[in-house]
Amino acid sequence: MKLFRHYIYVVAGLLLLGACKPEIHTIKPSSGSADFSRYIAVGNSLTAGYADGGLYRSGQLVSYPSIMGKQMQAVGGGTFNQPLFSTDQANGSGYLQLTGFNADGTPITTPVTTDLAIRGIQTIPGFGNVTLYTKYTGDIENYGVPGIKLLYITAPSYGNLNGFFERLLPGNSPTNTTTYLDFITAKKFTFFSNWLGNNDALLYATSGGAGDVLTPTDQFAFLYNLLINSLTAQGQKGVVGTIPDVTSVPYFNTITVGAILAGVQKLNPAAKAIYINALVSGTTYAPRAATAKDLIILTFPTSRIGQPVSTPYGNLPYGLTPYTPIDNQYVLDETEAALTETYVQSYNSTIKSIAAAKGLAVFDAYTFLNNIKQNGLVVDGVSVNSNYISGGLFSLDGIHLTPRGYAIVANEFIKATNAKYGSSIPLVNISDYNGVKFP
Repeated sequence: MKLFRHYIYVVAGLLLLGACKPEIHTIKPSSGSADFSRYIAVGNSLTAGYADGGLYRSGQLVSYPSIMGKQMQAVGGGTFNQPLFSTDQANGSGYLQLTGFNADGTPITTPVTTDLAIRGIQTIPGFGNVTLYTKYTGDIENYGVPGIKLLYITAPSYGNLNGFFERLLPGNSPTNTTTYLDFITAKKFTFFSNWLGNNDALLYATSGGAGDVLTPTDQFAFLYNLLINSLTAQGQKGVVGTIPDVTSVPYFNTITVGAILAGVQKLNPAAKAIYINALVSGTTYAPRAATAKDLIILTFPTSRIGQPVSTPYGNLPYGLTPYTPIDNQYVLDETEAALTETYVQSYNSTIKSIAAAKGLAVFDAYTFLNNIKQNGLVVDGVSVNSNYISGGLFSLDGIHLTPRGYAIVANEFIKATNAKYGSSIPLVNISDYNGVKFP
């Protein structure tokens, strides 16, 4: 009897389990309150898919807007066209390839110089030489222009001074008069992403504070407001990105003062310091011993350290005396770095304020990328960090992203969009995208 009763309980339990099958709920794709039927991307090199020191077809194909555009098709998005270089000129402007490593582990990068899309050089009086690229004449939704600042969006002459913008315009340099702002708003659109403003700080920083200037904060605010007003003039919705901490990228954190000094001391243990020409205030510079807070740029030719330099006091070793400091363009010193940070914080305050007033989604790239630098990131089983080459996030130029980096950024823009507008744009699998390609 006990056995029979036990049997009944087992059968009843099995029947109960059968009646309680788990339900699998899939998220139904939805555009929420947004319209993605024509999505356009506004921005600079990061938007264009620039990587490894150049703009080329393979990089364009994995730009973050291209990734977003494909994902938006699941929620009513239309075709996302990019100004791709042709397959026979696929290497575009040229770029860097990793071709090996030296005995000390430092990477060897080699410029790619074949199958380029360069059609000539135009000399602009009072400006200099502009590299011209093969014209693109098809439809376009990705308006990313490498090198553009927010400062330049209303300049009628800019289409003559930037070859990447010139290739998108029907006219030839120096005859163009179409502003970038007019160009991106000439055709109706329903949704936009905007990541303009990086270069307003980055170009100053990468020049070591010597070859460019920071866009004045009031001018930045005026132009950003003008841009967003234009992009939302017909009630369009969108997502904007804040300006990253430009000094946190590998371009400024790979070659360090400490590493240079350690290399010198192997040959000359008596060496006590590396000297730089540092900003004092305004435009006044003076030589001083470098510290860990002074940022040496990635392209600094370290072989110059210790080479004899002619001075009024005789030949002295480059970088090792106050009379032969490292040149300004190779160092973003502590004062210049702090100044850059102050401007970036102001720019981001403007971006967040205007986005809030217009009800736009915000991807806080400053916080997100800084968090990766400090803590790394694991997503879809893939670990990334901000280390040069090995980190998988930044490309060989130490500033722009790898395909994996662009996919990560695309997902963050998508998350911000979904959260703001109640949409359900699907994310991409990060493991489908590579980091730096090894030889």
